[in-house]
Amino acid sequence: MRPGFAVGVALLLSQPAMAQDVARGERLFETCRSCHSLDSGKAGMAGPHLAGLNGRTVGSAAGFDYSPALKAAGAQGVRWDAERLAAYLADPEAMFRGSWMSAPGLGDPADRAALAAFLMQPR
Repeated sequence: MRPGFAVGVALLLSQPAMAQDVARGERLFETCRSCHSLDSGKAGMAGPHLAGLNGRTVGSAAGFDYSPALKAAGAQGVRWDAERLAAYLADPEAMFRGSWMSAPGLGDPADRAALAAFLMQPR
């Protein structure tokens, strides 16, 4: 079997698992909805909107008053990706000391990965 073919087969077989993770992440997001929206036009929530999060500079959603810790990370060019978001979801305060996120971290690594996969989807 050619190596390229094997890689293609592996990617096709992993797609159902990715879809399951995204669906699981969508269910997990329900607890986040009290503070965050997936609609970039929705203002006045306790947390910033999470639309277009993949690749977005930390602390950059227009119209949201971020903590100095998140503003500083954004000024340094730190961007969101699935790995960084999963780490943040483990312990938000440890990643950005002084951030204002009041929710505790998610203890289950599979939950963090699923929620990150869901939030990294284009919106």
